[in-house]
Formats: sequence, structure tokens, C-alpha cells
Amino acid sequence: MIKKLLLFLLTISMYAGAQTTVSTKKPALIPMPQQIEWNNGQFALKNYKVIVVKNSALNNEAELLQKQLKELGLVIPIKKGANAQPCIVLELGRVETPDSTSEAYKLKITAHTITITGASKAGLFYGLQTLKQLIDTAKNVVACSITDWPSFSWRGYMIDAGRNYQPMDLLKQQIDVIAAYKLNIFHFHFTEDIAWRLESKLYPQLTDPATMLRNKGKFYTQNELKELIAYCKERYITLVPEIDMPGHSAAFKRAMKTDMQSDSGLVIVKHILNEFCDTFGVPYIHIGADEVKITNKNFLPEVIALLEKRGKKVIGWEPGGQFTESTIRQLWMEDATKVSANPNVKYIDSRHLYINHMDPLESVVSIFKGKIANLDKGNDAALGGTLCVWPDRRVSKPEDVFMQTAVYPAVLAFAERSWRGGGQPGWLTYAGLDGSEEVKVFREFEDRLIKHKKRYFSKMPFPYQAQAYLKWKFYGPFNNQGDLTKKFYPETTTNIDTSKATLTAIGGTFILRHWWGSLVQGLIEKPEENTTWYATTRVWSDKDQLKNFWIGFNNISRSYGSDSPDKGTWDNRKSEVLVNGKLIAPPLWKQAGAKGNLELPLIDEGYEYREPTKVQLKKGWNTILVKLPVGSFKGKDWQNPEKWMFTVVPWL
Repeated sequence: MIKKLLLFLLTISMYAGAQTTVSTKKPALIPMPQQIEWNNGQFALKNYKVIVVKNSALNNEAELLQKQLKELGLVIPIKKGANAQPCIVLELGRVETPDSTSEAYKLKITAHTITITGASKAGLFYGLQTLKQLIDTAKNVVACSITDWPSFSWRGYMIDAGRNYQPMDLLKQQIDVIAAYKLNIFHFHFTEDIAWRLESKLYPQLTDPATMLRNKGKFYTQNELKELIAYCKERYITLVPEIDMPGHSAAFKRAMKTDMQSDSGLVIVKHILNEFCDTFGVPYIHIGADEVKITNKNFLPEVIALLEKRGKKVIGWEPGGQFTESTIRQLWMEDATKVSANPNVKYIDSRHLYINHMDPLESVVSIFKGKIANLDKGNDAALGGTLCVWPDRRVSKPEDVFMQTAVYPAVLAFAERSWRGGGQPGWLTYAGLDGSEEVKVFREFEDRLIKHKKRYFSKMPFPYQAQAYLKWKFYGPFNNQGDLTKKFYPETTTNIDTSKATLTAIGGTFILRHWWGSLVQGLIEKPEENTTWYATTRVWSDKDQLKNFWIGFNNISRSYGSDSPDKGTWDNRKSEVLVNGKLIAPPLWKQAGAKGNLELPLIDEGYEYREPTKVQLKKGWNTILVKLPVGSFKGKDWQNPEKWMFTVVPWL
């Protein structure tokens, strides 16, 4: 009896040692689990003695967890079926969810045990990603119980390495990031008009430097693609290769001296596809097939038949070619009406998910608030969505893609939405009107996003600044009669009457009218040409200081040959920003007035990849006034559409 009592007291002492008295502030999780119950208590991870696996099939997952803990300085052994406590248990089992999915998991943290139960090994892997985020900087975990599952089965990320080559280490970095946030598709676009970037043993001339217009001689060997496929598979990601045909194939034509749609070209394409199927073990092959005039009506049917005979599922862009019902469509423009009307056609949503067209702050808002496939959750036809990065314009170095397009902030917003489901109809480009529920929801997500930026992306490009705390009052419209310099009330008074504001909205980037104005709702419900608007806000400063600001009026898409701003201007609309009545000068543009050219890399045209604007603030409240005139909504050409917008955000 005495021995039993001593053993009991020892056990109690051991469990008490695992518990700490530190603050139980809730961890910032992305994506937020579907169901989570926070319990009392927080426990020191170092007191968990062993990683327990119920069967050897989970050894890889156990070793992954062991490696994650070792990076935190914690060495915890793996044992099969051990009962030592406190312990971390990894197991497979049934996970009760509203919709049956093999990607579901349960995670429970107590002083005795951390248990992760996966409906499959993929589910277990996702549970490990959540556990990693639950560990605070002091290596403690808070007591909680989580049941989690994805709303969409297809959660994809696409990178175009055909136009701008990306080295293997950078590709792996992207795969690591999307794996950490529970995305499960890596869509790899590597053939383009610019260059064909995959080795072919049958046709080595495809990757001859002479056929490439950029990054000459840069391509992926067959072994490198095999390496990427395996790297993805280890992280429960499916690599989807895209071999674009018959469009976007000028590099093929230069190398093979024939058009893809010619009889000889189709024979070569079939040989390439058979070589690919013989060499690589992937379930899907994306054939592109958009933005091209079909001159050979047999081309797509024969290509699709070949691939399906080889056991591959075929994907094509919609709108695109005349596909068979069995071809999975990836929507890039069509509004999910024609395709979704046919229940036999499966589709992936990439409409409004081309982040190369978006401002960094706009992209996070738009993606977080958007509704994938116009649905709250996927179904047998609507598989999910793919976030797309199209760096059409030449970049000076591969890393520039991630600053100029703000890839990783957008990935986290997309991870939240594609896992959680839900969202709002339409494409919404700002946080919301003051006092609205949508602002509260976005503010909570942004708080988690900023914490992830600081904790996980300190050594990676993550161009995002908090914006959900900024409250702007808008005044207008004022008829400027085509004179963009004309001054109106908010500019001609030193004491603006805030009761005269037309509306009050929250955010750091506001698009008054989008260049796709008929499809995308900007801030102004009915924008008018030849009008001027004003926006004001106040920011607090604890002292007199020079403060870094993001200021911009013309976010240049990385897919258009847009002009650089003229010398001495912010943009072509005569936009201005004043702080405490003092005009803030525009940057000294490094290539001022440069005409649109996709071969001319951007340098400083965007606030997110140039030196921040230094603004003198006084101690106390500081008033910011932004002047926003516009003339015609018609851009000078299709590559320079009018996107009436501004961004003003102080760095926190």
C-alpha cells in the first residue's frame, strides 16, 4: 500500500511538472481548425518523454515530429507501443466529421498525453502541422481538443517557371511553405512561349539555350523533376505538371521547326507525352490548351485519349479547348456557371486567384474574403481551388517574384479559405465598412497573419503590413471636369468636417474602381469619370520621428507591359498625399517614364519592393489626406488599364 501511495504521489508530481503557470494566450493557428476547444492549463513540451507509434507504418511521421522537436532543442525518442507518460501518441483511427475525408485529424493535449489521430497518414501529417503551431516560443503547449478537416479536397498552388526559371532550392522552399499550411497540390508550369524547361531524352533540342528567350540554358533535368515529385509526396502534396499545348508553345516550334498542331507536330507531342508517362509517376497531367486558335480538330481529342489510356487524369484551362467530359477544368475566367451546370464535369477554381494582378494588401483581403467555386465547401464536381503565380514580366532574379507578387501572404490567406471554406460572394478588395462584421472577422485573421510573419517568415520575403486598424473617411465625388489638379473642399480647409464624409472604411489599400470594373466591386459603388475623391485618416505617434510608410497609387500587374510612373509624379492621375498639411514627394523613380515592356524588369515601381517612404510625424495625432482624381476610365491600351486606387500604411 505504501509503495502504491508513493507511486501515486510520484505520478502526480510528474504531471504537475509538465504543467506551467505561464500565460495561456491562445496560439495563432493558420488555417484555423474547424472545431477547437481551449482547455485550462499549459504544459512544458520537454516533459513529454517519448513519441509513441502504434505501428511501424507511422515511422516516417514519427521521425518528422522528432526532427521538428530537435530543431527546438528537444530530443525525444520514438518507441512502438510504449506506455511511458507524459507521451506524444501518433495513431490512425476514425475521425468523426460532417463529411467523410481521409485528410481529417484529431489532436488532444493534456498534461498526460498529446494524441494525434489521423484518418490517414495525410491527416496525421496535418495534425503535426497544427501541433507545430501550438508550440509557443517557450516550448509550451496549451491544453486543447481539436477536430479538423478540409472543406475542399483540392488546395493548390501554381508557379510559372517557364517564363522565369526558378532554382530547385526556391521550389522546395515553396513546397515547404504550402505543406506547412495544409495545401496538397503543387501545380508546376514549366513550358511556355519563352522557354521549354523540362529535359527530354528523345528531343534534347527542346532545352537548347538557343530556343530560350530568357534564362537561357536553365531547365529541369528528368532527375530533378523526379526529386521534386518525391519531395512533394513526402509532404502529402501531389505535383501536377503542366505541359502547355497547343498554345503557349512557341518554344516548341523554335526547337522542333514545326507547329504543334501540324501532323508532324502532333506525332512529336505524342512521343513527348509517352516519354513523360514512362518516366514520371504522377496521377494528373495538365495540358493547358487555352489562349490558342485550334487549327487541328483532332489535336486535343487524340492527346486526351493518349493520356487517359496511360492512366492519367487530364486537366485543361477553362475557357480553353473543346475538352471531353472527363477532362478536369481549371477556371481562369469563366464564372463557374457553364461548367458547374454539367454535374459530370469536375473543376478547379482559379478565377480571381491570379495574385500577379494584385496589390499585396488587396490580395490578402480578396482571397481571405472570397468564396472558392462560389461554394462554402467542395463537392464531387467542385474540387477546390488553385492559387496562381504568373510572373509574365521578366525579373532580375528569381527571388523578386516573391516580393513583387507578395506570394507568401497570399498563400496563408488561401490556406485559410481553402481549408475552412465559407467566405463571401464576389470579389471584394477592401477590409470593409467601419463597424461591419466582416471587418471584425478580417481583423482577427490579420492578427494571426502578422504573428506568423514574425515567427515563421523572418528570413523569407513576406511583404505585408497590418491594415485592419486604419479607419479612413472618404469625401466625394467632386466633378473635376477633366482637370486633375483642381482643388475641392477637403483640400482647401484646415479643419475638415468629418460629418460630411460620404463613407467610412477600414484598410490600407483601397481600389475605388478596379480595371475589371464590371466584374470586381471597388469601394465606390457607382464610380464616375472626371471626378475627385479624398480620403483622410489619423495615426498616432509617441514621439517626433521619421516613420516608414508604404505609399502607392498604381500597383503594376506583373503580367502587363505597364509604363513606369513619370518623373515627379506618383501616377498618371495626379494623385497626392499630405501629412499634417505637408505634401509628400513621390520617389525618385529609377526608370521614370519607361514605356511598358515585359522584358524590362520592375525595379521600384511598387511600394512593396522599394525603399519605404520616410514621413515626418509629430508627437500625438497626425492627419493624412489623400487626393484621388481620375479622368477617363479607359486605359491608353490593354496593357495599361486604369486601376483607380491607393495604398497608405505606416509600418508598425
